Amino acid sequence: MAPSATPKAAASSAAVFSPSNPFAARSTLPFEAPPFDKIHDGDYAPAIEEGMRRQLAEIAAIADDPAPPTFENTIVPMERSGELLTRASRVFSNITQMDTNDSLQKIKADLAPKLAAHQDAIFLNPRLFVRVQAVYERRDALGAEERYLVERTYRGFVRAGARLSDADKAALTRLNQEESRLTTEYLDKILADTNASAVVVDDRSQLDGLSEGDLAAAAEAAKEKGLTGKWVLALQNTTLQPPLLSLKNRALRARLFEASIRRGQHGGPDDTRAIIQRLAAERAERARLLGFPSFAAYVLDDEMAKTPENALRLMTGLVPASTAKARQEAARIQKVIDADHGGFALQPYDWDFYADRVRKAEYDLDESQIRPYLELDRVLRDGVFFAANRLYGITFRERTDIPVYNPDVRVFEVFDANGQPLALYYGDFFARPSKQGGAWQDSFVEQSGLLETKPAVVTVLNFTKPAPGQKSLMSFDEVTGLFHEFGHALHAMFASVRYPTLSNVPRDFVEFPSQINEHWALEPTVFANYAKHFETGAPMPAELVAKIKKSKTFNQGYATTEYLASALLDIAWHELPAGSPAPDADAFEREALARFAVDLPQVPPRYHTSYFSHIWTGDYAAGYYAYLWSELIDDDAYYWFKENGGMTRANGQRFRDRILSRGGTQDVAAMYRAFRGRDPVVEPLLEERGLTAPPASKP
Repeated sequence: MAPSATPKAAASSAAVFSPSNPFAARSTLPFEAPPFDKIHDGDYAPAIEEGMRRQLAEIAAIADDPAPPTFENTIVPMERSGELLTRASRVFSNITQMDTNDSLQKIKADLAPKLAAHQDAIFLNPRLFVRVQAVYERRDALGAEERYLVERTYRGFVRAGARLSDADKAALTRLNQEESRLTTEYLDKILADTNASAVVVDDRSQLDGLSEGDLAAAAEAAKEKGLTGKWVLALQNTTLQPPLLSLKNRALRARLFEASIRRGQHGGPDDTRAIIQRLAAERAERARLLGFPSFAAYVLDDEMAKTPENALRLMTGLVPASTAKARQEAARIQKVIDADHGGFALQPYDWDFYADRVRKAEYDLDESQIRPYLELDRVLRDGVFFAANRLYGITFRERTDIPVYNPDVRVFEVFDANGQPLALYYGDFFARPSKQGGAWQDSFVEQSGLLETKPAVVTVLNFTKPAPGQKSLMSFDEVTGLFHEFGHALHAMFASVRYPTLSNVPRDFVEFPSQINEHWALEPTVFANYAKHFETGAPMPAELVAKIKKSKTFNQGYATTEYLASALLDIAWHELPAGSPAPDADAFEREALARFAVDLPQVPPRYHTSYFSHIWTGDYAAGYYAYLWSELIDDDAYYWFKENGGMTRANGQRFRDRILSRGGTQDVAAMYRAFRGRDPVVEPLLEERGLTAPPASKP
């Protein structure tokens, strides 16, 4: 295991930046990896504040340049600016999500409004905008990539308020700073409440149904909280919790579910609902200032979907089929309960437990039979890495000499098909109290031809950490999640763009590379390579493999409905017009779910409003629909692979060349057409989710 930085006392956020600060110069480690063994908590604020000061000086020099504005003296130096700020803030923003503490959270709260003001100082600089606009007006003389960069830069300035009056700019700056402060406060509260809401169990008999590994993990979690002799069921970010699948004790299932859905709603210091009301109102006001009827309209104007109406059309079009199927699934589950003389109506906390019974009965598939064949390290090396090698020719070598921020983190050097170093990959797989819930991918260093940087990327998941000496055995859903996040990592590692701004793609396209990578988890050659018993190495029996494939669309009514409920709830919050009265969060949620006909009592939203971090931290605000939009694209693209020989190196290279390496260097709809030969169609998505009958086979 690579060495980890040991905890160090945080210096004051007012500490002076010095040449000894670990962010002062580009890292000398491979791929400019962060020197975590040298970074103190107190190093971040001085580096970030000095980085802001330096970038503003660089921006002032561009804005005040007496020479006529050109691409080379305006856009290029803007792309180069902020090197220190980028270096320090990338690490800081990641660490405060992945391995935070009270000191870091205080620093984050202090820096958040300053960073928001810093961005406004750049985008609302009138002299700088005059130069950008002048280059934009002469963009047709530039090459294709440079022209697209200028168009995106100009659009970014306009969307940030560059054309507003001075009074409106001042108002927008206040709103941006307040939103930054509120999102930081929200994250602090929901992390604290999620940790505090973990369910403590005193009696081992109540945990009947959990595997020995899960019991050991619960005991270890209790030990870490100073509760030796007890068991702790920690909460994940979603509404339903993994133990609900196995726990036989219905009262404990209800208790665990209630703990999950009550997060952010306790009425105490960690209640999030007042923050949510203010965030929704301030986002609506920001959209009004910028000329949009709602924040959803503002966000989607810059996405592939273009309008909330287009996103709603896709989602509401799936509601009848998904809810009908969910009701059929609920009826089947109720029959199992009645056959057991349960004497109760199906509740959300019963769903997973009894759905597993249905799955065993209808597909003869038992989750406990699957897990021994899905050991994390083997899935990673012989599944995820193996699939990437087959498609793209890349190889991996674990590095134990590169510092990490937590002892659980693993680091791999990635080599291209020609043997040349391509990227650095960090894998952070296990849940811990210092980590935000969920799963995501990010970068410590992004690829850029202009800055001569190669990517150092990280994938973050929240699998239950096994007790010491035990293996991490996974569900197939967790395997799919690992393939998903690695798809994001591939997108970052294969980037081959010159300008940093063009690394980014629209939110409703960003999930496309991750979701298509999920398909390879069940590709026969890949599956056979990793699905082996963790003790004997024996391959998963063919009949069990067949059951997994047969059950692929099992429970999709529930899965689709819970997702749609959250995605539609997101749009509902962000379509509120400016100046409307702040709604009661709980009542608003009930009314929105009923309006969209996704208020099934047995199928709660994947995230209720109070703990919907995806949207309240800003990353997916008015954009949670993007998973479904990207799935439309990914299923259509996957069918191209099926139509053209499947998982071959040639097909992988085409996908890399036309999608993964391009970043945001052109309109993504055009990029997709260059790969697929046409626009995506919805039929593959419906078929993959089992929401329509597959097409009849040709004679």
